[in-house]
Amino acid sequence: MKRLLFVLTMLAALTASAQTEEQPVQAEKALFGYLSYDSAMHAMPDYALVLAQMAELREKYEAEQQRVADDFNKKYEEFLDGLSSFPQTILQKRQSELQEMLDKNIAFKKEGQRLLGMAEEEALAPLRQRLADVLATLGQQRGYAFILNTDLNAVPYINPTQGEDINEVVKELLK
Repeated sequence: MKRLLFVLTMLAALTASAQTEEQPVQAEKALFGYLSYDSAMHAMPDYALVLAQMAELREKYEAEQQRVADDFNKKYEEFLDGLSSFPQTILQKRQSELQEMLDKNIAFKKEGQRLLGMAEEEALAPLRQRLADVLATLGQQRGYAFILNTDLNAVPYINPTQGEDINEVVKELLK
């Protein structure tokens, strides 16, 4: 009898707890935006100005590299012309000068590339920040969970019922 009473009590408790459990709530659709970051950057009026400034700076570095290469070639030709007539000590001195000049040219080229990269990053930083601010504001206003960048085929499929193409909206806000 005690056993039957215990089983009935447990069954009643189990039934009561099953009735009080809430049904799982279905997840709401995650609303998100998507755009081409590259396209948005190109739509900014200042982007063309930054590209022009970078092209001008790149031309200056290339002109200096060409001048240095021409100087090296001239000295190398002089070295080759005097190869048979110079004493051994002068040949060694000139050869070490040429090697030093070549090393400096290579170092200048590497440093120039590094500086150009840094200059480009510095020039584009305000544009990237502006785009990030616009995206954050737009995402908050529209209640997006996130905004996807579709560049480089990073997102091969987007369900249009769950996401919104914000390319044109962003381009308008960036003007």
